[in-house]
Amino acid sequence: MTTGLQVPATTPRQRLAAHVALTKPRIVELLLVTAVPTMFLAAQGLPTLQATIAVLVGGALAAMGANTLNSVYDRDIDAVMHRTDKRPAAMGIVSVRAGLFQGFLLSIASAFFLAWWTNYLAAVLALVAIAAYAVGYTMWLKRRTAQNIVWGGAAGCMPVLIAWSAVTGSLTWTPIVLFLIVFFWTPPHYWPLAMKYKDDYERAGIPMLPVLKTSVQVTQSILRYSWVMVLVSLALIPVAPMGPVYDAAAVLLGTVFMVEAFRLRSAARKAREDLLALAMRLFHYSITYLALLFLAVAVDPFVFTH
Repeated sequence: MTTGLQVPATTPRQRLAAHVALTKPRIVELLLVTAVPTMFLAAQGLPTLQATIAVLVGGALAAMGANTLNSVYDRDIDAVMHRTDKRPAAMGIVSVRAGLFQGFLLSIASAFFLAWWTNYLAAVLALVAIAAYAVGYTMWLKRRTAQNIVWGGAAGCMPVLIAWSAVTGSLTWTPIVLFLIVFFWTPPHYWPLAMKYKDDYERAGIPMLPVLKTSVQVTQSILRYSWVMVLVSLALIPVAPMGPVYDAAAVLLGTVFMVEAFRLRSAARKAREDLLALAMRLFHYSITYLALLFLAVAVDPFVFTH
């Protein structure tokens, strides 16, 4: 692997900023968006302060550790992609040794924190999530198969299991359904972005689906996963069970998602010039969809008493 251009960070502030950037803070925020509402559902109201702090801190440390290890390993391909060539590891601002030390330290800290403040199940699930992302996705799947984001995305679903186990000490069908919502959400969330940056992935030799398939085939896959995602989100209603706030949100948000997915497929079939604009529109809406759906998960226990 190459390490990119060696660009030293000359001040402590620059070095700190580079190390923080390795953790991909925006991804960490998105992961916590699913974890925190899951805690409210698990507690059927407000979780304990201890459990809340544990999930916020321990979950963030786990995500930061996994993202750091991903940044270090992917420094060679990040360096040749326009979207990622300014990342610290790709530019050589942070050394491989320093990056690996940071990644392992954060990962171990997350497990110890969750084990100490909640239970061993939550800690083990955090380590499984880190290994799934840093090894399963980053080192194995990403460079080998177009299904990389499908199976590799399972790591991003783990926060709901960690959060639920942190509150209850066990797992039931409810967190598994929440896991599956995020699992089936990941491909229709990420593939539109990959469509826009298809040339980047092709240059880096990464077999993302848009590199290997036509736009029509990719959008058809997006549509299929969207259907399953919406159906699974509706399955949570009888499984949890959920009340009117979540019910309405799942139906309304899911309907909009499907409209956008159908619109994208139609644009691909007609080879419309605004195809990539529509792809990014679905990408951005997918983030809104997940955030609002899990907001409904958090609010529902205060409205609907089981």
